[in-house]
Amino acid sequence: MVISMNKREFLKNGLRLLAGVALCGGFALLAKKSQSKDFVWQLDPYKCVQCGRCATHCVLSVSAVKCIHAYNVCGYCKLCGGYYQPYSTILDTAAENQLCPTKAIRRTFIEDPYYEYSIDESVCIGCGKCVKGCGAFGNGSLFLQVRHNLCLGCNECSIAQACPAKAFQKVPSSHPYLLKGK
Repeated sequence: MVISMNKREFLKNGLRLLAGVALCGGFALLAKKSQSKDFVWQLDPYKCVQCGRCATHCVLSVSAVKCIHAYNVCGYCKLCGGYYQPYSTILDTAAENQLCPTKAIRRTFIEDPYYEYSIDESVCIGCGKCVKGCGAFGNGSLFLQVRHNLCLGCNECSIAQACPAKAFQKVPSSHPYLLKGK
């Protein structure tokens, strides 16, 4: 069976086919883009090994990963493993006694022997030193999380690729944080 078609019909059908393919491709791209907005990168605090790569592998000059403090887990100790250098002999706020290289952890006296610790996220670089100290000598109330107001939402997160513990994962944007103590 031979179908006879003139040049005009051939071009018209070809353009229809091309428009259909472009339309389908556009819908597929839109669907993929909207699907990627439904998920965000996050760090699982139970898998994190505090390797320090969050501070060095983020595409931003200062990492979007910040230290978070679970106040409901904290013991408010005078000797905080996340605040002080291991084996500190003097328990004051001098820089040489602090574990954080950027002094992002603030300590406030409550009553003897209790202190409250807070994180200044504008100074935190996400190195994880305080998290490692808190886990080794404390109760693990400090942990790392991606702050989505800072994160660029890279399709292939460079920290996720460099993470030795595979602690980075995509989570629903409706529940973007994986918190400790809940």
